[in-house]
Amino acid sequence: MRWLLLLAAALSGAAYSVVAEEGMDGAALYQQHCASCHGTKLEGQPDWRSRGTDGRLPAPPHDVTGHTWHHSDDILFRITRDGTAAVVGDDYESNMPGFGDTLKDEQIHAILEYIKSTWPDRERAYQEAISGKK
Repeated sequence: MRWLLLLAAALSGAAYSVVAEEGMDGAALYQQHCASCHGTKLEGQPDWRSRGTDGRLPAPPHDVTGHTWHHSDDILFRITRDGTAAVVGDDYESNMPGFGDTLKDEQIHAILEYIKSTWPDRERAYQEAISGKK
């Protein structure tokens, strides 16, 4: 029995190492690439609904108090990969850069899955429905 526990511990550690080495840990990737603007606890920047003196909106929260869960997977992926201005168009100005040159598509998906994993069931179900998953 003890050897099974040791084997399970070794395998889970190996799996974690593979995830970390491939850069697919969504929570860690979020902290590294997103938290400086969107907050370590997904809380966003203060007064995120009001434009700053530069005319741009501060980074919104990605927790349940924000509007991230109102958007489909496709939109969230494109905003993260290409930047808000590229997705919105019409010369929209945003501080949100695109991470397509920095992150692999799989890493962006991992970050988005991490964010979605923090939402309550109701918001997660709504977001899945608008993404065509239900």
